[in-house]
This record gives sequence, C-alpha cells and structure tokens, in this order.
Amino acid sequence: MNKNFESEISDIREKLEEIHRDIRTFTEDSNREHLESILTFVRDDYSNVLEKHLIDDIKIGLSKNMVKKCDRLEQCRPIFTDILQKNAALIKQASVDSEIIDKKRVDIKNLRKGMPYDKCDICFSEATDLFEKQVSLMQSLRIYEVKKDKKQDISLLPSQSVIDDMLDPLCHTKRFEILKAVSGQSMSFSALSKLTDLRGGNLLFHLQKLSDSGMIIQRHERGDYMITGKGFWVLEGISDIYSSLIPEEN
Repeated sequence: MNKNFESEISDIREKLEEIHRDIRTFTEDSNREHLESILTFVRDDYSNVLEKHLIDDIKIGLSKNMVKKCDRLEQCRPIFTDILQKNAALIKQASVDSEIIDKKRVDIKNLRKGMPYDKCDICFSEATDLFEKQVSLMQSLRIYEVKKDKKQDISLLPSQSVIDDMLDPLCHTKRFEILKAVSGQSMSFSALSKLTDLRGGNLLFHLQKLSDSGMIIQRHERGDYMITGKGFWVLEGISDIYSSLIPEEN
C-alpha cells in the first residue's frame, strides 16, 4: 500500500512539475509577445523622432568633443557626420544586418589609420561612442541583433559600462520590482506607485535610473512605462542565471 501511495505521490509531483514548466513557458512567451507589440509600436510611431534624436546627438557630440584647434577639423567633421547620419537612418528599417554594422565599424577604424596626429584619437573616440550609442538603440528596438556565435571575451568586458548599464540600475529592490512588473504589461506612474509604495520624486528617481540605462521607456510625456528589448534581455539573463544557481523546490 505504501508503494502504491508513493507511486501516486510521484506521479502527482511529475504532473505538477510539468504544469509548472508549461505555465513558465506560457508566461515567457506572453512576455515576448508583449515586448514585440511594444517594440512594433515604438518603431512604427517613433522612428522619425528617434532618427532626429540621433542626428541632434551627432551635431552636439561632434561640436562639443572634437578637437577645436586642429587644421583638419573642417575636413573631418563632415566625414564623421555623413557616416553617423547614414547609420542613424537605419533606425527606420525593420531589420539591420549585422554585417552592415561590422563593415561600418571597420570603415571607422580604417579612417583612423590615415590620420596624421595623436590627437586624432580624441575625435575618433567621440565618433565611435556616438556610433555605438546608435547601435545600442537598434538592439533595444530589436532591429539589430548580435550574432549568437560571437561570445564576448570576459577579460574584455568594460567594467564601468557593465556596472553603469546593467548592475547599478538593478541593484535596488524597487527598481527590480518595476522592471519585472513592466515585463508583462505597460504600467502607468500611479500603478507603479501603488506597486512599489513610492511617491512622487522617489518613484521618479528609480524610473529615471531605469530609463537612463535604456531598460524602460515612456510612451510619451505622462504616458505608460514599457520595457525595452535591452531590459527584457537583462531580465531574461538574470532569470536564467538564478534558475541555474537555485535548485527548484520539490
């Protein structure tokens, strides 16, 4: 009788685990569908605004951070502007091939080889930073994805960038709760206030942290908050790591 009982318990446990896996898969798929609908909305409605933002960023960045006292300034600035503006225009496409981005990176590096001064590094560093910001936005919108077979060498991970872009934004419990909440649906400021028990400036501070890191966006001024591709990937990565480190309860 005990053997029959244990067998029934085992069958029930297996069934519960199966149901748990199904629910988790359904939730993940639902979140992906939600994310895709959000990204489609952003791409369709805000592509022109995003392109204008990137172009303005180019003008400000190059004007502010290129070497002022240089006899090649008026030659180099139009070249950088042209490269970056053409790259910014890709934000309006439904998909950007990784080979295009790789080629543009190589083109920028090759330009540097033909420049005569050590101080040219300053200008090329600014152009490269602007370029990578554009690529990061494309990744968040899921119109550009890095090839999965390319693995980042751990020794080359930029420590400060990893901390600023991923670890610091999520090191606070309330910010982690916010990101989890908007991974399943867009949420208003008042709904997030109720969820986190934060008010006014306190909640805005945490929302700004997540927004500055590119993990969430706001539909429009005073609109709902939504997760970005970057936010979703980071959250998925944390979930995978946590699942592999923490054994499931029996």
